[in-house]
Amino acid sequence: MALSLRRKQLDVIVRMLHLNQQQLPNGGEGQGEEEAYKLLVMDQPCVNLLSPVLKVADLRRHGVTLTLGIDRPRQAVPDAPAVYLVRPTPSNVDRIAADAAAGLYSSFHVNFSTSVPRPVLERLATACAAAPAACAGRVARVADQYIDFVCLEEGLFSLAQPRAYVALNDPAAADADITSLVDAVALGLFCVFATLGVVPVIRCARGGPAEMVAAALDARLRDHLLAKPNLFTEAASAAVASFQRPVLCLFDRNFELSVGVQHDWSYRPLVHDVLGLKLNKLKLPAEKYELDDSDKFWVTNSWSPFPKVAEEIEAQLAKYKQDVDEVNQRTGGGSGVEFDGTDLIGNTRHLMNAVNSLPELTERKKMIDKHTNIATALLGHIKERSLDGYCDCENDMLVNGTVDRNTLLNLLRGKGTKEDKLRLAVTYLLSFETPPSSELEQVEAALRESEVDMSAFQYVKRIKALNTQFAAASGTATKSNIVDWAEKLYGQSLSAVTAGVKNLLSDGRQLALTRTVEALMEGKPNPEVDDYLLFDPRAPRSGTAGQFKGPFREAVVFMIGGGNYIEYRSLMELEQRTQPSKHVIYGATEILSGAEFIHQLAELGQKAGLGGGSSNIPSGAAQ
Repeated sequence: MALSLRRKQLDVIVRMLHLNQQQLPNGGEGQGEEEAYKLLVMDQPCVNLLSPVLKVADLRRHGVTLTLGIDRPRQAVPDAPAVYLVRPTPSNVDRIAADAAAGLYSSFHVNFSTSVPRPVLERLATACAAAPAACAGRVARVADQYIDFVCLEEGLFSLAQPRAYVALNDPAAADADITSLVDAVALGLFCVFATLGVVPVIRCARGGPAEMVAAALDARLRDHLLAKPNLFTEAASAAVASFQRPVLCLFDRNFELSVGVQHDWSYRPLVHDVLGLKLNKLKLPAEKYELDDSDKFWVTNSWSPFPKVAEEIEAQLAKYKQDVDEVNQRTGGGSGVEFDGTDLIGNTRHLMNAVNSLPELTERKKMIDKHTNIATALLGHIKERSLDGYCDCENDMLVNGTVDRNTLLNLLRGKGTKEDKLRLAVTYLLSFETPPSSELEQVEAALRESEVDMSAFQYVKRIKALNTQFAAASGTATKSNIVDWAEKLYGQSLSAVTAGVKNLLSDGRQLALTRTVEALMEGKPNPEVDDYLLFDPRAPRSGTAGQFKGPFREAVVFMIGGGNYIEYRSLMELEQRTQPSKHVIYGATEILSGAEFIHQLAELGQKAGLGGGSSNIPSGAAQ
């Protein structure tokens, strides 16, 4: 049983668009609704979750003639039903109640993207009850759909919760704010597993946001499973029959910081990082493109190094020109004409073949032009910012554990944006456990020469110093002093920054994340994961007897604080190389580029008073 998150989310959305009637493949119930037109009213978060899975043509095929924003003025269409898909917020239910009171549509089919809190539901009921009876009666259905996540492709999703890393590591964050965010992440993950119809076994490291989210999700799943029937009842028999449940591996972004900031040379991460790919859509100055699984070139080449992509575009263009020339020759449109008027049947066949090949040739030309434009835009940035140099230098540090000092300093003083230089410097800091002090001073001086804000660099330097000092401390009193200082400086992030310096440092070609996920899926004794916590919502709360630790064939890997395409690719490679085959879905609170994540590190550095070149490290701490 392969987990099919995107397909299952799409099934829920399609059923919702058909007014929550079950769609049968050969007609039957719900068939008449396909012919009725309807309106779709959404708030912006739901627009974002819908756009990667359904295009305008798909919506029309399901009877949606108009898509409208709930927060914008709308004209009445009194003879058409309206499907609402919104988050359960007080402002949204107030708008729905006002629309019903005004009689904008013939019937209202209200769908909340996630579980609606009781006060919000009561607010809607009270407002509708106060309206005229005819208007209140138009609310035909209110449903929780549990689809409040953005599924970018079959194996990749985001909870679209921005700046979670900052919120969780802000030294000034209140306990209530932390708890609220943890609950929101747990609810988002609950939606993911409710859509999949499976209850996971949860694994996470001790301490920090990962354990907090694991405990909150475990409690939410346990409470829900008490009800009979529940969202997981239908899938329970299938799960028992296959003796398989997925493992949910929860990680905090501090587990492996370097991956969040490094540059990458593959096509997809480059398009995301450099050109700003969002929700599978790309905006260039003159064009807008969609990059998803409907684009065969993107599917085939998006993980290839950029030079190979450029070569493939040239090869595709040459093949296209060859096929066009062949069509022209056969139809008498070019040199070397083969069109013979005496062979009427043969010539007619050539013309028919040419006509039939035109749509395919046109689509190929569109695809070639699209990726030629994208590659040209990328090439401009690569040359302007020397991105190939940044990638090579970071690769040497992270993979080979070496650095050419002159190359490093020339990059920091040369081409590239300030974010590029800061990312390189942070990668340098995380690649070596104890870099030479003279070299570190030169790196900091080069950053200041380039007028780079040092907040992010100082923040990571401080976290690393704290980890090193904590790991080296042998006496309880020494550790206690470090903890007291860390609590004052970092607040809620204490448990994260003391997770161990080994997690901050890259470990060869395989990411620490991928290595840990593989160990958790194998379920064998392993010193790296033996102390990981296990939560099983289906098991009794007391004791650990009977808890299943693997092996697992399926996993959902979730990064709290922001994920990226580099980790996603690494997990896909894990799928491909393991036997028997494993299936992994990767998700995060948000999908971040290196530049976006470095800005969050800088914000935390500023909040901690670490801007510029100042140093507040306690006496005796490593520099």
